[in-house]
Amino acid sequence: MTAVRLIKKYPNRRLYDTEASRYITLADVRELVLRGERLRVQDANSGEDLSRSVLLQIMLEEEAGGEPLFSADMLAQIIRFYGGTMQGLFARYLEESLSMFEQQQQGLGADPMQQMTDLARRNMQLWGDMQESWFRSMGFARDAKPDREDKD
Repeated sequence: MTAVRLIKKYPNRRLYDTEASRYITLADVRELVLRGERLRVQDANSGEDLSRSVLLQIMLEEEAGGEPLFSADMLAQIIRFYGGTMQGLFARYLEESLSMFEQQQQGLGADPMQQMTDLARRNMQLWGDMQESWFRSMGFARDAKPDREDKD
């Protein structure tokens, strides 16, 4: 497991890469992320973890230029999960789905459509499993469906 690369953010909003011993830009941070580097951005004075806000800022810039990844409808749906009882479950679902998607991207073979179909099936299974887990944790254990035997 590689060490986490520390980036310090100063009050003048400059970013300092402690490993390379130089100031860097958001574009440089983006490149580190694209290379798979694990990083932590922290406030140089307070030590507060600013990683999420910096990564969100990079995403905002990406969304503003070129072809956006998120539609307005998708963003509205995500916003609706904030503060609700399903927020944690939804966050876990997204994280697991993206992780599986990344693994699938690394293994795409001759038939990418079949790979995507398989990924969608696994995501649906993951979603169902998480729902079942949530129902159980809330005391709503669903009964297993009895097997039907056809009698003549």
